[in-house]
Amino acid sequence: MVAIGDYNELEIVKQVDFGVYLDSDDGEILLPTKYLPADYRVGDILNVFIYRDSEDRIIATTLKPKAKVGEFAALEVKQTNKYGAFLDWGLEKDLFVPFNNQRDAMQPGRKYVVYVYLDENSDRLVGTAKYEKYLKKEADELTEGQEVDLLVAGFTDLGIKVIINNQYLGILYNNEVFRQLTTGEKTRGYIKKIREDQKIDVSLQKTGFAEVTDASDVVLRKLRNNGGRINLSDNSTPDDIYAALGMSKKTFKKAIGTLYRAQKITLHEDYILLKNK
Repeated sequence: MVAIGDYNELEIVKQVDFGVYLDSDDGEILLPTKYLPADYRVGDILNVFIYRDSEDRIIATTLKPKAKVGEFAALEVKQTNKYGAFLDWGLEKDLFVPFNNQRDAMQPGRKYVVYVYLDENSDRLVGTAKYEKYLKKEADELTEGQEVDLLVAGFTDLGIKVIINNQYLGILYNNEVFRQLTTGEKTRGYIKKIREDQKIDVSLQKTGFAEVTDASDVVLRKLRNNGGRINLSDNSTPDDIYAALGMSKKTFKKAIGTLYRAQKITLHEDYILLKNK
């Protein structure tokens, strides 16, 4: 059975003036000419995304949507009507988010994090901003200290909500975030703590000794790549430090302190030198 809202490998079985037909267990599916690779032949196997077009027909495309069924993405609202909102997800037909799937009324031009699913009643692809029920409640595949993928999902007084590995909800506390994040931004992070209630605290950096060791290696590598000097010091701004090294000022100060005590660097008012350089 063809998987609507996902990628399928299907064989070209027929050529017509407006495209080709692909064979599937649900019958032949049209792939329009504009999506065909230049060197296609009947008999080729193509990896295509399957969805429904504006006339509700199952159709194939070689375009890649920003999310498929079972995934989260931050999508911009193109327009709204009395039924809901239509979000740009990279295909000709926009992703529909009905009113009952919205937290607040979606506004054109704004981005929202949504989950994409196949509605069982209509057999149509839809999105929902009320995505919590699609997240796992038990953090059974995570361990503290593990490096993970994060999707910025929203902001609260306490911190920043993030979706972890497309499966779990976590939080980055405001006092531990050292750079600006935006809704829908993807970044790497680390599991800081898994609480007894299965709530997950996340950090943008490793914690403890491992964090300082990694940061020290980053500083040393930067020094070596820059002829033994970098124009950073205790007086540098957090933004300058992050732009150059990808770490917080607090971590940077710990790292250069470790390197100084190990007699690997010398510290100056506006720069650092690699010793013996």
